[in-house]
Amino acid sequence: MTNVSKWMSWEGGIDLVAVTSPDLQMPNLIVHLGRMVSTPVGNAASGMVLWQPDPNAMPAVMGFVSTDTKVGEYFGPNIFAGTPFEQAPVLNASISIDISADKAISKCIVGDYTFEVEMSDFTDPYLINREPAAMPPFHQQGVEIHARKVSVKINGENINIIVPPVGITGGPASVVAPNGVYAR
Repeated sequence: MTNVSKWMSWEGGIDLVAVTSPDLQMPNLIVHLGRMVSTPVGNAASGMVLWQPDPNAMPAVMGFVSTDTKVGEYFGPNIFAGTPFEQAPVLNASISIDISADKAISKCIVGDYTFEVEMSDFTDPYLINREPAAMPPFHQQGVEIHARKVSVKINGENINIIVPPVGITGGPASVVAPNGVYAR
């Protein structure tokens, strides 16, 4: 029997994967945040942000975001090992998340960028139990709520987005994740 030694859990998650143009093959906007993320090395509001406004240039923002650098440094080598995110930098961030029955709002300030995501038009909550795949390479369990309406502001400017049917975790690309766990 193999012991689970690499894990993270969260409460109050907001997960969005989107593109800003229909001809893009890969997402150029990812905002995955947890109001509180727990790991073997500590607990902090944390997540991952990718913003690549010009798909032919380097991302403007890319990395794990956290209010605690030690927690942020845990994600790449332990949860995302073997993926393009394994070597992602850790960026200090301010993260706030407010989830109610009819709306979820997150705000993440990282460097010179402020990412605001608002989600609504929710499905009923459902349980997930996803097996590891090439991406993502970890077990996933938890509760998700698909958000069918999403808006994004970056530095106060509304961003036109297209939300694909499937995100990087294998489920819908716009969800509120009240709680869950990733484990390897």
